[in-house]
Amino acid sequence: MQTTALGDDGVQTVRYWLYAPGRGACMWDEFYARGVMGLGWYQLGDLREYATKEEMRQRLLETRDDNTSQTNSARAVWQFANEIKPGDVVFVKRGLKEIIGRGVVTGNYVYDPDGGEYPHLREVSWERQGSWRSDQQFAMKTLTEITDYPDLLARLEAYFEDDEDVLDSEEMPMPLTEYSVERFLEEVYMDREQYDAIVGLLKTKKNIIMQGAPGVGKTYAAKRLAYSMMGVKDASRVMLVQFHQSYSYEDFVEGYRPSGAGFELVKGAFYSFCKKAADNEENAYFFVIDEINRGNLSKIFGELFMLIESDKRGPKNKLQLLYSRELFYVPRNVHIIGMMNTADRSLAMLDYALRRRFAFVELGPAFDSDGFRDYCAGLDNPRFEALVREVESLNSAIADDESLGEGFCIGHSYFCNMEAENCTDAALASIVDYELIPMLKEYWFDEPGKVREWTDRLRRSLR
Repeated sequence: MQTTALGDDGVQTVRYWLYAPGRGACMWDEFYARGVMGLGWYQLGDLREYATKEEMRQRLLETRDDNTSQTNSARAVWQFANEIKPGDVVFVKRGLKEIIGRGVVTGNYVYDPDGGEYPHLREVSWERQGSWRSDQQFAMKTLTEITDYPDLLARLEAYFEDDEDVLDSEEMPMPLTEYSVERFLEEVYMDREQYDAIVGLLKTKKNIIMQGAPGVGKTYAAKRLAYSMMGVKDASRVMLVQFHQSYSYEDFVEGYRPSGAGFELVKGAFYSFCKKAADNEENAYFFVIDEINRGNLSKIFGELFMLIESDKRGPKNKLQLLYSRELFYVPRNVHIIGMMNTADRSLAMLDYALRRRFAFVELGPAFDSDGFRDYCAGLDNPRFEALVREVESLNSAIADDESLGEGFCIGHSYFCNMEAENCTDAALASIVDYELIPMLKEYWFDEPGKVREWTDRLRRSLR
């Protein structure tokens, strides 16, 4: 069963945290010596007794009188107990501009009732303590996840690059969840013949574009496709970006960005990904581009138009990059998966130069697939099944409409990620009223009679 739209459930990844060991880092020496990190908020007791973050916040409101919402405090203790995992990296701060240590989390949450003001603990392998000044100010919070801030991470890691005492992260590999073709077919609602065809295209062409109607699960399928070809859910070998009107060559490959000293040359997402793949040529890497037709593709790809071709891969086919003049190539183990919404009428088609470098795969609604039927049977909800049948009838009408066609049909993902207990009448009505009907008003903006007809039919299916 699908649980996340991006297909990231079960993926083992390293997360990065910025942490303050007490006010003014007063507990740092003790925590370093003990090999732990700790939090206060002793009033909460054992954090495992709370089912939600909101429960923690309400308890803090009851026990503290500092007249704040306690939102940040509740978030910190919730993350400490439930989101930090062994293998995560912790940077220790003092004040707003000083880093004083780095470590790797090795243990799960422990509550020590005899721990005084800091009873909430996790074991950490502290690698080094010292003092490194930052030119930028950190957040004031006790615990902050910084995984999604690559520039900040790069600056922090640079403090420790030349430190021989710091553990090599490769010495502590994260366990990876296996992912089979059979699992892919269960979750993506695709038959084996179509899967084999897509994999064959991706291996030979190196570049494919998945195109289809809204809600057919293109992004979910793309990431799951990558995992199935790798055999494991290795998020380090998959990168997702989204193109838009402002996305540029500078974001994709390289370009100059303002810095404290004026401007500096910054490498883009695809450049960095290719370098990473080149260092691990025995394994496949997958670069996923959502909304690939929303960007100015000629501008974004630049000289890489040629280098992404399957027969132009490898070090024998280097080209000079625009800014750095570096000789660059796209590794053979890099596969590009683009996604394109065929119902987006505001967008021009891809130019021919790029189209001939990609194979195009059509994804359609999978209501009639074995996997979706099994999913429906598991929900055992007559109203859900009635709504799906009505949507299938609606799709037939959309496909037969000369102004629309199959590319505008409604996909199955609008109805995924449900379980028997939350597949309620209210949840189904919400899908109809706030997702499907607004889409129909856009499709048939000049035919209000059709909109009223299908609005009535969809709502009646739930009675």
